[in-house]
Amino acid sequence: MTGAIGAGIVVVLGVLGLLVGSFLNVVIYRVPIGKSIVTPPSACPRCGNHIKPWDNIPVISWLLLRGRCRHCAEPISIRYPIVELITGLLFAATAVKFPLDLDAPAAALICSAVVLVAYLYFAGISVALAGIDLDTHKLPNSIVLPSYIVIAFLLVGSSIIASDYSRLFPAAIGGAAMFAGYFVMALVYPGGMGLGDVKLAGVIGIVLGFVGWGSLVVGAFSAFVLGGLFGVALIAFRRAGRKSGIPFGPWMLVGAWLGIFIGERSWNWYLGLFQLA
Repeated sequence: MTGAIGAGIVVVLGVLGLLVGSFLNVVIYRVPIGKSIVTPPSACPRCGNHIKPWDNIPVISWLLLRGRCRHCAEPISIRYPIVELITGLLFAATAVKFPLDLDAPAAALICSAVVLVAYLYFAGISVALAGIDLDTHKLPNSIVLPSYIVIAFLLVGSSIIASDYSRLFPAAIGGAAMFAGYFVMALVYPGGMGLGDVKLAGVIGIVLGFVGWGSLVVGAFSAFVLGGLFGVALIAFRRAGRKSGIPFGPWMLVGAWLGIFIGERSWNWYLGLFQLA
């Protein structure tokens, strides 16, 4: 029964992620231009007709409308269902990574729920920030800075509930170390690293450190590997030059999620190689 309920939670959160992804499409478009994410209602940029609720069902509406406005046939970017799908899958995967122990005492269950909420929040801002950075090469303070407060509040709260503060130390060290490291790189090479990256690095360091030291190392290192490979690929296919600006935020976030999901296992495997030797 517990397994069935756990699977149900994953499905529910996956569906919730699809809905959140629909909202994140609004965030990605409106935040960089300074528009409210609440009003006015979403509308077609060509004909101005408001999008009806039945035309705003994640992924399904885009497929039924064949990627076009119902009223004027204006093409609707495929990025909209992609953002929704990515968010849905990320929410479901996060529920698997941070499961609710339904057989645990109430305090432990609440603790695990708070941790899950913290990483679902991080999943949401990850999608939003990646989309915005790809579009504008900027990471808005209006999203990054409040994340310090929200994530710290949730993770500290979970530790208080569990009366276990052991994971707060690596979280604090991770946040401070990544912020400081990126800040130094921004000073040394201001053209390649922006202050938005520096501020985001602190948030990433906190969520990685809370999972474990291995996640912190793997997540931080993966960003540079992935970003470097992407840059080399762009140069190889002549889509960019050596001095071209490439948004680094998305790779920081992808690296962070790799660290969250496989960081501890990968780090333990790596250390095991030295023991075998």
